[in-house]
Amino acid sequence: MTRALRHDVPGPDYRIPLEALRDPDLARLWPERLPRPLVLVVDVGFGRGELLQALAHSEPERAYLGIEYSMKRVLKLTRRLARSEVDGVRLVQASAEAAVRELSEGSVAGFWVNFPDPWPKKRHHRRRLLQSPFVHELATRLAPGGFLEVATDHEEYAAWIAAVLSAEPLLANRCAPEPLRREPPPRAATAYELEWRAQGRPAHYFSYLRRPDC
Repeated sequence: MTRALRHDVPGPDYRIPLEALRDPDLARLWPERLPRPLVLVVDVGFGRGELLQALAHSEPERAYLGIEYSMKRVLKLTRRLARSEVDGVRLVQASAEAAVRELSEGSVAGFWVNFPDPWPKKRHHRRRLLQSPFVHELATRLAPGGFLEVATDHEEYAAWIAAVLSAEPLLANRCAPEPLRREPPPRAATAYELEWRAQGRPAHYFSYLRRPDC
């Protein structure tokens, strides 16, 4: 028997519509206590939201934007945030491509893209999130020196990601001369990540910066 999804929000509702990202004064969507100019970190496809919550707890002086296509996941995290003391997170229910497109160029301090769907069948590769045009969109939204952290547990997708990221001229590989690293960055593990580690499945971590001279 499945549990009914609860739609009530027991506290502040931190969801914002996609159109709100077009606001030229985007900072007004976050609390006044946060330093200006806003230091914005974006979690693309936040899933269950553990990382997003952990980041907001550990670095509360930053603003966080979570993007997720699943209405159910957005609602569940909305309800958890409403019961917490975290006030620096805003959530958008939308595709990653649509949400990132609305952000201003140079407005983002960092992107996290953790374990996107690998779409392993060749005929489905066109559905993969990390295509060259989208990676370029991410790069242009980053401020100079801003970071892009990507993780996958899929071997073939890792090779695909390595090729796409290395071909983007606005980005510099922080793992060079290696294309990636096997150890996770210093952040909270996601629930899926913990499950895969318990199964002995390797993961692949990419770390890039927006070139300061581009």
